Amino acid sequence: MKKSTKYVCSLAVAVIAVALLFALDANKTGAGMLISILQKSAILAVVAVSMNLLNGFTGLFSLGQAGFMSIGAYITAILTIPVKNLDGVYYMSGIAPWLRALKEGMEASPSWLQAIYPFLAMIVGALVAAGFAALIGIPVLRLKSDYLAIATLGFSEIIRAIFSSPQMDQITNGSYGLNKVPTFPSVFGLPSLFTPFIVAAVSIALLVLLINSTYGRAFKAIREDEIAAEAMGINLFRHKEWSFVISSFFTAIAGGLLAMFMRSIEAKTFSITLTYDILLIVVIGGLGSVTGSVLSAFIVTASKEWWLRFFDQPLIIGGWQVPLFRTGFRMVIFSLLLMIVVLFYRQGLMGNKEFTWDGLARFFRKLGKKPAQAKGGAEG
Repeated sequence: MKKSTKYVCSLAVAVIAVALLFALDANKTGAGMLISILQKSAILAVVAVSMNLLNGFTGLFSLGQAGFMSIGAYITAILTIPVKNLDGVYYMSGIAPWLRALKEGMEASPSWLQAIYPFLAMIVGALVAAGFAALIGIPVLRLKSDYLAIATLGFSEIIRAIFSSPQMDQITNGSYGLNKVPTFPSVFGLPSLFTPFIVAAVSIALLVLLINSTYGRAFKAIREDEIAAEAMGINLFRHKEWSFVISSFFTAIAGGLLAMFMRSIEAKTFSITLTYDILLIVVIGGLGSVTGSVLSAFIVTASKEWWLRFFDQPLIIGGWQVPLFRTGFRMVIFSLLLMIVVLFYRQGLMGNKEFTWDGLARFFRKLGKKPAQAKGGAEG
């Protein structure tokens, strides 16, 4: 395909996506479920691409994403909850005096500065998560394979335990969690519905630029062969540390988005199950494929939250109730579908390849040739 054709196709897809979002914004009541699924998919896509940077492009088996998400989510929630709602949130032990003073000072700032506070809160949460990643990466990144996975998983559980501990009641509200978190702010005058998609698009674009840079090529070299990469002059620990820190940064950005999406958070939201769900999205999409992670995030989320809910409802045909159609059967069907995908697509939906218009054109050409070849064989 010509470059001009590719640009036209990309522009057409972008226009269609924007038009769809405007249509959904105009019909929030009727399309509430679809909006929620799309927003959650966009948030999980950021986490999946961040995890893929570690697991797929650098070859580091890390399972600490839920912990870094919790850091971003809690800091974003704490910094964005309005002062007037603090007493209703911290109703057990109250809020720390220094934190209340900080928030009162924030609300006394100019209105233009208050408008960008939610984004600054996400960035602060991401920087704190990146700082923790840099510290724990010093001892942890010297481990390999399963040992690295266990260590990062342990860190995730430690963070979750700290946030829910009674000693943190005046900051994180302990086991009671945080609620009354403001929803997504508006960006560039667009409806708030656009915000998670804009932040996700910018985050993924930055990760793609990183992957295609010299650092990204160094990450891939480490994934393929650490000894050869070191022989070429690549500092293994420094590049692993950078990959770990950058992945944690964008994971925390997604955590902040998740706090705004859910409007309330608690420690159990960021359990091991969340990390496994993200890992599932990465594996289904394909290790080493950004577009695979994004596509998988939307497919997996829509399947779990929407398409398969039909199996959770009782089904009666001619007065006879079909067995197994009950609450929970949806996840059985979802597991079976995952098994089928893994059996037939062992490297994931995209493998280690990326979506291109040329690849899509080749795919359709192959589909067109097969019927023609079959017809020619029959005539012969």
